[in-house]
Amino acid sequence: MADVRRKRATERRAVAVGELRAGPVGYAALVNRALPKGDAMAMAEVAGLQGAKNAAQLMPLCHPLSLEYVDVRCMPVPERHAIRVYCETSLTAKTGVEMEALAGASAALLTLYDLTKPVEPALSIEAVRLLFKEGGKKGLWVHPDGLSDDERAHYRPKADPRLDGEAIAVITLSDRASAGVYEDRSGALMAETLEGMGARVQRRLLPDGIDAFAAALREEAAHGTPLVLCTGGTGFGPRDLAPEALAQVATREVPGLAELFRNASSEHTPLAWLSRARCALVGDGTLVVLLPGSPKAVAQGLDILGPLLPHALAMMRGAPHA
Repeated sequence: MADVRRKRATERRAVAVGELRAGPVGYAALVNRALPKGDAMAMAEVAGLQGAKNAAQLMPLCHPLSLEYVDVRCMPVPERHAIRVYCETSLTAKTGVEMEALAGASAALLTLYDLTKPVEPALSIEAVRLLFKEGGKKGLWVHPDGLSDDERAHYRPKADPRLDGEAIAVITLSDRASAGVYEDRSGALMAETLEGMGARVQRRLLPDGIDAFAAALREEAAHGTPLVLCTGGTGFGPRDLAPEALAQVATREVPGLAELFRNASSEHTPLAWLSRARCALVGDGTLVVLLPGSPKAVAQGLDILGPLLPHALAMMRGAPHA
């Protein structure tokens, strides 16, 4: 089994879909609930629930999961003499829930097949696939065939957070990187991730300490930069003074973001509790977020805080809090 011990539990959801194709006789018996063994679609929905809950027993390397929600729908498609089956699964966990959705859809389809074959044996199960999944590190994934308008309206997949057009400053604090001793990989990763969210990013590389960083934050606030993300300077070293520099220029604290980062990061490593990550507002409209200096911490930090940043910027501009 995949080792997920150091992964962070996140909300996850998956929807699988497939179809049972029948001829006119079998299809009519199905939708009119006139099969010899009774209401096949109602029984298929129950079977789908059982299939989703027992996925780990069917697939030996599948993690056993405690599902929090399962929904199975059987939808007649008259023009194809088909029953289209959907299985939605969700939970908060360290691993994805797509196999449970696929197991549920497959169990429902097999049940439809089993109950319809006495009337019409020329049946086929077709196009069983993952429709979409969301949550976890990779966020939203949609099958290349896409979703219909009805599917999108019913399931409302959550789009990944976007920072389209936002001007963001990325500041790396490191004596050695600023002196050219090694490459600034943390700042590069931070900028790449933010650009992937649609932001316009400007990078700065500064030595550790208070004065240069405090001056840079004042400059960004004066220029109206809405978001400044910093990497480095949050440890216990004698020159790790990013929180002290931020304290000199901060107008309002934003403690919740730093607390969230430490708490969620502790699921990856207990060393997260040693981080002096900090967040505050500078001036009236600049949010400053201090993250640790390693690329791994930057990746985890943006994974944790990234979904909140668009709403945080909207709040600064007067949007409702929810």
